[in-house]
Amino acid sequence: MRLSIRHTTRYRFDRPVVHALQRLRLVPKQTQGQEILNWSMEYDNALEELQYEDQHHNTTTLVAVEQGATEVTVACHGQVDTSDQAGVIGRHAGHLPLWSFLTQTKMTRPGPGMRKFITDLKKSDAQGLDLLHELSRKTLDQVDYVVGSTQSQTTAEESFAAKAGVCQDHSHIFIGAARSMDIPARYVSGYLMMNDRIDQEATHAWAEAFVEGLGWVGFDISNGISPDARYVRVATGRDYRDAAPVTGISFGNSKQVLEVDVSVEQQQVQQ
Repeated sequence: MRLSIRHTTRYRFDRPVVHALQRLRLVPKQTQGQEILNWSMEYDNALEELQYEDQHHNTTTLVAVEQGATEVTVACHGQVDTSDQAGVIGRHAGHLPLWSFLTQTKMTRPGPGMRKFITDLKKSDAQGLDLLHELSRKTLDQVDYVVGSTQSQTTAEESFAAKAGVCQDHSHIFIGAARSMDIPARYVSGYLMMNDRIDQEATHAWAEAFVEGLGWVGFDISNGISPDARYVRVATGRDYRDAAPVTGISFGNSKQVLEVDVSVEQQQVQQ
């Protein structure tokens, strides 16, 4: 499947910026079932300083905001060819050892509610891939998908206790539970072509777990499926903070408002 993607991020500051740096993880990965045909990034009121590959093999771009700017725009667009691999990415790669994905982070660490949930799950007869699919189903059963119910700093335990969250929260709960059962797990940010619309207000997120004999396998908990040809992987990490599309710092006591526009649509391939 050939997917055409446009992703625009706008920052509006309430006063001129003195100094600001932004870390961007917006370039899709060249990986199993995914070929990047073309990809470009354009900036208004910002200058690209450096591009490098981080410890998770994420293409990372550092941009400096022009001094005095009150608005910054980062526009990405390109085409990606994808195929349905039933969510299987395969062997482990990257600069971090597999065991590093067993360690909990602040955002994935289970609290009392999640620990009981995990204890009950361990009573299941399911093993391996079947256990992970059961974890995905039961996470969605416990935590409803509710837009606006959480924010980027919300932890897995906080979302679990509130019984509401979005794809980021579902992924963190799944990751925290998998790690508690000694299964390596990681966070994925990327794009999803929706069946009912082209324009979206955010990127998407899901989780991957390492299964013996298969390698890394994806689970979109919010939609109850493993990623197929409609998905584009962009960045991976131990939690959202490692894979966030845009993070940064600014000096000058300015407050910022963030707007995101995403469009993902299928393109016809010329024979």
